[in-house]
Amino acid sequence: MAETDTPDRAVEIEVDGKLRTFDIDDPKLPDWVEDGAFGSDNYPYDKKLKRKHYEKTLEELQVELVKVQSWLGETGTRVMAVFEGRDAAGKGGSIGATRAYMNPRSARIVALPKPTETERGQWYYQRYVDHFPTSGEFVLFDRSWYNRAGVEPVMGFCTPDQHQHFLEETPHFERMPVKAGIHLFKFWLNIGREMQLKRFHDRRHSRLKHWKLSPMDIASLNKWDDYTEKRDLMLRTTHSDHAPWTVVRANDKRRARINVIRTILSGLPYTGKDEAVIGDIDDKIVGRGHDPFPN
Repeated sequence: MAETDTPDRAVEIEVDGKLRTFDIDDPKLPDWVEDGAFGSDNYPYDKKLKRKHYEKTLEELQVELVKVQSWLGETGTRVMAVFEGRDAAGKGGSIGATRAYMNPRSARIVALPKPTETERGQWYYQRYVDHFPTSGEFVLFDRSWYNRAGVEPVMGFCTPDQHQHFLEETPHFERMPVKAGIHLFKFWLNIGREMQLKRFHDRRHSRLKHWKLSPMDIASLNKWDDYTEKRDLMLRTTHSDHAPWTVVRANDKRRARINVIRTILSGLPYTGKDEAVIGDIDDKIVGRGHDPFPN
């Protein structure tokens, strides 16, 4: 996929051998984006999960999450979930659905701003370690130390040596909390190119969601292939038995949220676990590691 800038905030993108122009400021979404969004990146379903089924399933799973929180409090067990993915892949929505009915005193969302001058001089992982769960806590990271695997090298915020050092050291770093008894989940939420453009466009023209469209999102419009390259390298080098990557296809946010929660519930030995309610993880939506959906 070759990409070049055009004047203003339009970008020219070669998709399936055709040169397309996308202008995020144009109120009209191009037909090629609208028509191709849901099925982009070979998404395996034709339609969204029906709302009624989604809401019923989600509520049942959230009851299980409340059980998890009670178990954490009783046993002192610690859980940590890292949410990474394409911009506009639905990380915040998945985090919100997971934590919706959990007590916020012991189920925290961590979404760190850019590092301060002091933090830039620290050991890279230090500001994240400060937010790791204590006894009985469930911590959800809305982006994490994996900024150094994607955003930072693509946007020039770290050196190639820093990027390489991160990829080498992170599996060793993650072994420490896991060996200390913390349950660690790592999610990569993936969406297709046209779906990302559609969601960016929706944000740009929504009075309620325009704040979600950041300057970084605008700057990334013509960096899709760079992010893909860095993502693939990250998955190859930081997927491990002790800290595996779970890749979730997220063109349909409803299916993505349900399967994220199922993955967490399936991986925890909590009291009162109802396997029938949890159900099966959809292997069309959820995969593992650097080759999550082999042909």
